[in-house]
Amino acid sequence: MTQALRNMRLRALIIIGFELLAIGAAVLMWFYNFPKGFHDLMKTEYWMISLGGMIVLDIIFLWIALVHLSRIRQKSDLKAASIIGADVQEAYNFGQIGLVVCDERGIVMWDNNLFKERNIDLLDENILDWQPKLRELQDAPSDMVVKIEANDHNYSVKYLSEAHLYIFKDSTEYEQIFNYSRQQGMVLGIIMLDNYNDISGNAEDDNNDVVSKVRGAIFEYAKDNGILLRRFRSDSYFAVCNFEALEKMENDQFSLLAKVRSLAKGSDTIPTLSIGFAHNFPDVNKLNEMASNAIDIAMSRGGDQAVVSKYGEELKFFGGKTEAVETTAKVKVRSIADSLVSIMKEATNVLIMGHTEMDMDALGACLGVKAFCEWPVVKKPAQIIYDPKATEKKTRYAFQGAFNKADFDRMVISPKDAEDKVKDGTLVVVCDISVPSMTMAPKVLEKASKVIVIDHHRRGEEFIDKPVLAYIEPSASSASELLAELLHYATANPRIELKPAYSTLMLSGIFLDTNFFKSKTTGMRTFDAAEILKSYGADNSVADDYLKDEYEEYSLITKIVSSMKTPYFGIVYCMADENDIIERSTLAKVANQVMQLKGINACFVIGKTQEKEIRISARSDGTVNVQLLAEKMGGGGHFTSASAVFKNQAITNVESTLIDVLDEHLNEARNAKPTDNDQGE
Repeated sequence: MTQALRNMRLRALIIIGFELLAIGAAVLMWFYNFPKGFHDLMKTEYWMISLGGMIVLDIIFLWIALVHLSRIRQKSDLKAASIIGADVQEAYNFGQIGLVVCDERGIVMWDNNLFKERNIDLLDENILDWQPKLRELQDAPSDMVVKIEANDHNYSVKYLSEAHLYIFKDSTEYEQIFNYSRQQGMVLGIIMLDNYNDISGNAEDDNNDVVSKVRGAIFEYAKDNGILLRRFRSDSYFAVCNFEALEKMENDQFSLLAKVRSLAKGSDTIPTLSIGFAHNFPDVNKLNEMASNAIDIAMSRGGDQAVVSKYGEELKFFGGKTEAVETTAKVKVRSIADSLVSIMKEATNVLIMGHTEMDMDALGACLGVKAFCEWPVVKKPAQIIYDPKATEKKTRYAFQGAFNKADFDRMVISPKDAEDKVKDGTLVVVCDISVPSMTMAPKVLEKASKVIVIDHHRRGEEFIDKPVLAYIEPSASSASELLAELLHYATANPRIELKPAYSTLMLSGIFLDTNFFKSKTTGMRTFDAAEILKSYGADNSVADDYLKDEYEEYSLITKIVSSMKTPYFGIVYCMADENDIIERSTLAKVANQVMQLKGINACFVIGKTQEKEIRISARSDGTVNVQLLAEKMGGGGHFTSASAVFKNQAITNVESTLIDVLDEHLNEARNAKPTDNDQGE
């Protein structure tokens, strides 16, 4: 039909051209009276007759054209009917199925009544210009379906390339039902006041002014967002809502977090909330489990944040923009220490490990756990899983130099041999890390039935599966600090002893993670932990020697610092040479050294730590949340100290990723300032 129209237009153009030439020639002949006597020959009535004849001819041509096109259209209808079957056309109409036949260039040759009834005229239009999304169906498998929207209707479209036939299935009603069901889908949540005891002073005092304000804010927020709340504990609420309400809360970034923080500005303790929501699963028991896991993650990351768990997808984090608040309460520490002792007593043997590229802090924490195992009341065989190839050079030298060879060999076990040591009663204690893939021996974790986690980093989505005890304290400066507290405050009789060599290495770990107490992560409990280790015989001069740089490392640090670039005011980054393999501790030292310069709010150091691994080490002065930025790159850490790891990438690509993240999220990270009550991670 398209070709017929084209031919008809050409004929019409020829006829119009001929008529215009005839009129022009007659006018010229009249003007020049050529041939002579033309004026006398052509009277007015002749002019009228000529023009009338032309009009009649045009009308006849138009009528013939319409009849011809009607016949062609009828033939096309008959042809399409023969393709789909005339007896099922009405079924297609009843089922709201649209059919469109195109030529090789995508020009619509025929469509059925569905589109005409909906005031969509597609004839002689290019269907790909009408709906560009249909290009996805070109050269695609025949079972591929594309969803489009046109004139307030939704369609699922398939394309049969051999027949140049597009099949449109009206899915408007289905989409509306789906969207309604999705919006009304059940969401379960838990809202918890992180520091209820610190604020109320008495867990039974319901009249406390700050607590009352917090409760009022929670109920007001729930009312505004259509949430059903039930208090099941003095500090906790069970929440039920639909997905539409959850979406509303996500869009306002869970503004309840900021509102609660603002209720007690200027007071000694700032109230914060942890929120966990779960959705996208039909079983309420599973949703309850997901919500409980979400609230656990929110609290283990330091609180003051919301975690949304959607079944089958990654967790979403909101808030978490303030540093974890340091607590000096030792009741929890004593309780954890006693639980640790109790679990160890039931074990047949204990395997202890840190993370790959083990640093001094991970080693110190492992030695602290070993001291628990050596205590006469526990007295369980314990070994530290140790791989010299997966240990930082300084840590390796310090560890091997602190003990004689016989003691050292009895103390450690290789990851491969450790796998054979895992039995039904084996306890595995993981220190300074909670990500299973980053532990020294992931296969040991897979085989172990009992695992304890002791870490000071914010918990991420990847976490060791169902540990019997998880002690995650983001407010602590280091894992060695946590172990020093546990050893000191355990209700042990006799007192748990800690060898001077152990305490010295643990003190060195604290030195490392706090940059010799200069980091913002340093708090009151850090100095208390150092005092505890000194009481156990730690030698601070030896601990300092363990961390001293060799000339080659110092030269390398200077070289990396010299590459400093400033993409934003107060924000700098440094890059190591692509050919240099840099230790993690060296990257951290570069970042710490740069942060000593005035006017720098945050520093990022990029370097290759293994042949196919590149790491970013990030530090901040507390005005920029580097943890938030690191998480955007797949990493994590603390408010002022974080990192991210990239596999199989070039340094220049990692640099581009860093710049993109800074472009998009730096303002958000700058606004994420710690509260006045925050003492560090």
